[in-house]
Amino acid sequence: MKVALLLVGKTVNKHFVELIDDYASRLTHYVGFDIITIPELKNTKNLTADQQKQQEGELILKQLQAGDHVVLLDEHGKELRSVEFSRLMEQRMQTVSKRMVFVIGGPYGFSPEVYAKANEKLSLSQMTFSHQMVRLIFVEQLYRAMTIMRGEPYHHE
Repeated sequence: MKVALLLVGKTVNKHFVELIDDYASRLTHYVGFDIITIPELKNTKNLTADQQKQQEGELILKQLQAGDHVVLLDEHGKELRSVEFSRLMEQRMQTVSKRMVFVIGGPYGFSPEVYAKANEKLSLSQMTFSHQMVRLIFVEQLYRAMTIMRGEPYHHE
């Protein structure tokens, strides 16, 4: 199984970019991992939130492949502790045959078509984080999950 993180818009904060790249590099020791970035929409001032979600949704759906297990990072998703997320990843690694694709949408969330394509939804917290921060938090949690699976000392309870 491979894991992909699908993002809308590039990460602009250079400090976040460095940290995300560091965790992404570490992840490759455990699982095939890619970050796929969809360009931000242009001229969004002329679009409603629904129009923006729709256009981003079309771009997201174009990146998905047959057989992908799609997980939306969504405020209405299930919240898991790090150990629970590690167990979920371990289960999916045994059952997902192709790619597990985690998707971080744009500022207004996802279109109905993207929700319809999703196999599950996860929430990182009840708090709201910037889309830039969510990327870093997620790749760190994915790395943490892998180290928990292997019994490595990164995570402490």
